[in-house]
Amino acid sequence: MKKTLKYIWLLLLVVLFAMQFIRPNKNNGGLEGITAFKNDTKPSDNVLIILKQNCFDCHSDSTKYPWYAEIAPISYWLADHVKEGKGDFNMSAWQTYSIKKKDHKLEELVEELEEGEMPLDSYTWIHGKLSKEDQERLIQWATLARIQYQDELKVSFK
Repeated sequence: MKKTLKYIWLLLLVVLFAMQFIRPNKNNGGLEGITAFKNDTKPSDNVLIILKQNCFDCHSDSTKYPWYAEIAPISYWLADHVKEGKGDFNMSAWQTYSIKKKDHKLEELVEELEEGEMPLDSYTWIHGKLSKEDQERLIQWATLARIQYQDELKVSFK
């Protein structure tokens, strides 16, 4: 039994060592795609700072990776986390969203903030939580930004 346990540990170490050399792709597309999002939603400077500090890493094509992102299996977990975040809401792909989808994404953003679902706990453990003031700023901005999409949707249904 002890011998089998040693082999399992050795195999685990070999796998962990090998994982250090097989890296997931990084999300470093740049912030160029954010322009359409900024032009459309018109965040204030304060809101833009909040978005950059708390949202861009997982919800745009530009992620600033912490030092521990170089260590497997954390690197794989972060890559998956970013992929899921961009799948739900990608500010860099804003120009590809329909008016209805843009409205819906902002509606979801408000709901997630109001319910305390965003940012995720795994993010806040390291980076800290959003202050109530910052949450309110984001909610107010997203609610105002939605008005233009709701107006456009009303016009298109007439």
